[in-house]
Amino acid sequence: MYVFGMSKRKFPIKVSARAFLTEDASIEFFSEFEVVPGCSSDSPSRGKRRKIVISMKLSDGTDSPIIEESHDSAISDKPKQQVKYGELVILGYNGFLPQGDRGRRRSKFVLYKRPAATGVKKSRHYVVKTPHSSQAILDTMQHSISYTLSRNHAVIVEYTNDEETDMFQIGRSSESPIDFVVMDTIPGDKNGEVKVNQSTISRFACRILCERNNPKVARIYAAGFDTSRNIFLGEKACKWQENGREIDGQTTNGVLIMHPSGGFCGGEAKCGVWLETSVGGGIFTKRESRSAQQRGQMVEDVTNVLQDGTLIDLCGATLLWRSAEGLEKTPSKHDLEKVIDEINAGRPQCPVGLNTLVIPRRVSPNENQQQPYVYLNCGHVQGLHDWGQDKDSGARKCPICLEQGPVVKVCMGLEPAFYVDSGLPTFAFNPCGHMATEKTVKYWANVVIPHGTNGFQSVCPFCACPLSGSPGYIRLIFQDNVD
Repeated sequence: MYVFGMSKRKFPIKVSARAFLTEDASIEFFSEFEVVPGCSSDSPSRGKRRKIVISMKLSDGTDSPIIEESHDSAISDKPKQQVKYGELVILGYNGFLPQGDRGRRRSKFVLYKRPAATGVKKSRHYVVKTPHSSQAILDTMQHSISYTLSRNHAVIVEYTNDEETDMFQIGRSSESPIDFVVMDTIPGDKNGEVKVNQSTISRFACRILCERNNPKVARIYAAGFDTSRNIFLGEKACKWQENGREIDGQTTNGVLIMHPSGGFCGGEAKCGVWLETSVGGGIFTKRESRSAQQRGQMVEDVTNVLQDGTLIDLCGATLLWRSAEGLEKTPSKHDLEKVIDEINAGRPQCPVGLNTLVIPRRVSPNENQQQPYVYLNCGHVQGLHDWGQDKDSGARKCPICLEQGPVVKVCMGLEPAFYVDSGLPTFAFNPCGHMATEKTVKYWANVVIPHGTNGFQSVCPFCACPLSGSPGYIRLIFQDNVD
């Protein structure tokens, strides 16, 4: 029995609690307490019961616990569920960063509706001779963009608060204006923190504005506001002003976007055309190189509104936008792990060692007799053995079909956002061995990602490893499916 303080009176209270694990991977905590009657001169005539239920879903950390409070005498209103705009997911990570998701530095970022609007919109623009000493730049509460045309000539565009939008900023900087910190992606397995000597990602790379009254609409703009709420485009930056009207520009290495052609969910989408968005949200064809000072041609029939499956390239990292509506049609991480369990329950065997193979959730650097390997030229899945190994080239001859070629560990692709459909993971990327559904593997094998100053390549979305050969994937053949 405990005594809780309630206003200025104290009542003895009996407290009991219990927890349950539900079928949908949630934990429910039940806490019940009762005011004991007759223990105080000013206590109520009879005991009152009050129950608190806390339901917490086990997830990858992107969901918030939902707290529900109920009374015996009356049912209270549930708290409103957060409005979700969508998710930004970095290509090259299989559901988490190698050193762990921490704060704003993580493999994915969920955009929720803010408690109060944080968006901005253009208010006015004017010409100044010394932009760094102008009032708009010096005022740390004023959002503004400075376009330097020459040493003594600049155009300043002031922005005012927009009660109808929420703003989210992405970049390499760890300063407070950045909501999602993105670093350069290193292809392949990432067993620890790998640093790049010189990053090509802008510290304040881009910003996304989501409409509060229409959560399906999210627009992307190049460049983000710094700690002083300013954006500076220097004299050498790519910028233009047509007929003395509104001015616009592009960042040093640019922000490229690619809208998929067709619906992302269902696997029928095709790779679209890579275009570039401007600071003002215009859409243009790509420049001749990432840092060229001459912009491309304006594209009238494409907007900066993000679609489910839109790719955003920041010159060093590529992000995938998944809308809240699209994510509802995508398998969850729990669904993917359940598929792994079902495959492992079939106890696939290695035809050489005759040992049972177990598909892992994470690839271990250590050798494991249960770790499945796939022959990339034929697709047969086997265990670790030395049969048919060429000591000079490292290639191995498949004992089932005698096809010789490279061998790689098989691992499940566990980032749900990369999946275009639900189904069995019957295919794997070449050369990394990440498993996924047939439509998912084939979609990503036909998507090209910007590489270098003006190149493109297809990569595995789970590790960013460039795909090898044609078509860049292989159909998996387990021993239990051979006969």
